[in-house]
Amino acid sequence: MDYLDHLEAEAIYILREVAGQFENPALLFSGGKDSITLVHLAKKAFRPGKFPFPLVHIDTGHNFPETIAFRDWLVEHLGEKLIVGYVQDSIDQGKVIEPKGKNASRNALQTVTLLDTIEKYGFDACIGGARRDEEKARAKERIFSVRDEFGQWDPKRQRPELWNIFNGKINKGENVRVFPISNWTELDVWNYIKRENIALPSIYFSHEREVVWRNGQWLATAPCLHIDEEDVVERRYVRFRTVGDMTCTAAISSEASELDDIIAEIKASTMSERGARMDDKVSEAAMEERKKQGYF
Repeated sequence: MDYLDHLEAEAIYILREVAGQFENPALLFSGGKDSITLVHLAKKAFRPGKFPFPLVHIDTGHNFPETIAFRDWLVEHLGEKLIVGYVQDSIDQGKVIEPKGKNASRNALQTVTLLDTIEKYGFDACIGGARRDEEKARAKERIFSVRDEFGQWDPKRQRPELWNIFNGKINKGENVRVFPISNWTELDVWNYIKRENIALPSIYFSHEREVVWRNGQWLATAPCLHIDEEDVVERRYVRFRTVGDMTCTAAISSEASELDDIIAEIKASTMSERGARMDDKVSEAAMEERKKQGYF
């Protein structure tokens, strides 16, 4: 077995532990490469049967069109259940206030919609594609990470996970966030995608599109992006290393249109994967503060 086999076996084991320990789990699906990899692993864990959980997507309304199109294609191809929580509903209900201004983003508003969706459907475990190498707050997470009855995360309440023994015991109202690929790196994910020939949204590969240079990064133009007379719109060849809200997910200049090119580019990169996420740059502890509030 090579190292990818070991990572795959560990992830499949964790997914089966979720199915065995929890009554009503869900797989949180963003349409990004990590959640797509989780879906592929779930196929290996549970086929030819159905998944023991639905796919859940929290839609900001400002997603990349390519991501939404891929999500719908994949769900139809799989024949699995998809549940969508809409941030717009949270705005319409007055539960959140949409930020205004040039750099406004709905990304942080997802937390309320996610917690409402968990409560509405009674999910006791939510599987996600977060990895420890992405960001220092995520490096603190256990694979089974308990959230309290308010959906909040307390880094001081982490449970030991010795010898890959995972404790899913929770009190009523609590839920567990589960990270089967926590021990993977960005490069591991791409090598696995190449080995398994996993389909991805086109935005992960080099393509020409309109972008604007803002706060030291390229943002794709979109109806939800506020553009004024100071902004200069250009057409460039770019791709995205991570997928999120269009207003805060930056592109990188790239000619990498094949998997081997992407892998070589990542090996040579001096910027972290989430270095292209402007929402992580609000403060040094931005991710940890959002996680404490219930962000995935």
